[in-house]
Amino acid sequence: MKTIKLNAAIGASVTGLVVLAALVALVWTPYDPLSIGFTDRLAAPSWVHWLGTDEFGRDVLSRLMAAASTSLRISILTVMTAVLLGTIVGVAAGYVRGWTDRILMACNNALLAFPGILLALGLLSIAGANERGIVVALGLAYAPSVARIVRGSVMSLREMDYVAASRIMGNSEFFIIRRHILPNCVAPLIVLATSMFGWAILAESALSFLGLGVPPPAPTWGNMLAASRPFIAHAFWLALFPGLCISLTLLSINLLGDALRDHLDPRMRGA
Repeated sequence: MKTIKLNAAIGASVTGLVVLAALVALVWTPYDPLSIGFTDRLAAPSWVHWLGTDEFGRDVLSRLMAAASTSLRISILTVMTAVLLGTIVGVAAGYVRGWTDRILMACNNALLAFPGILLALGLLSIAGANERGIVVALGLAYAPSVARIVRGSVMSLREMDYVAASRIMGNSEFFIIRRHILPNCVAPLIVLATSMFGWAILAESALSFLGLGVPPPAPTWGNMLAASRPFIAHAFWLALFPGLCISLTLLSINLLGDALRDHLDPRMRGA
């Protein structure tokens, strides 16, 4: 129990700091993230620029804060898209059953056969490399995982006595789904959405690193890492700080997700 609380505290604290930095960046940053200063190119960390400057003299701290806003916004929209699409498919397949279940799950399993990042790359080649395209591509790539979780939960819930009693009372199928089925799918969805949030941040960073993310000069952690490669030998901070942001954010989200799983799953609480 102490380990669970410690993981939750660390995960919530670091995640909260990242979210706070992203919110602050919406209204204020130490310098303009897009402002170029050729006299300050590749300046090392100092009291003037706490985390140094990049090859164009732009403040690294300001760009990291702005990138946090971009990454969190894309990740939140991606998770919302995946959860919405996956829940619709999972409820339809698990509750209706029959041919509907077979057809939907056949399409779902076909999408699951592709790695998420590979499927996103294919979709981005159609939708285009922009913020909206990333959200659509990653949302569609992660929706099949949500659909499987929701379908399994719905299949067990629809056989419960209280669902049969509600049906005997004359309640419509829509009422049963809204009142009895969906509320009981929330716990596994919360855990999955938390993990998916970390996946989305990592995937967005990977796509930006490959040049398929948010187009420059808008900063993201991934494109900052990609831009640092030619200068890593004599300006290590250009790669160090974006890498730390990605690693610490993913670690905190995973710790928070594990703590939520242990708290929401009665079997884990019993263990």
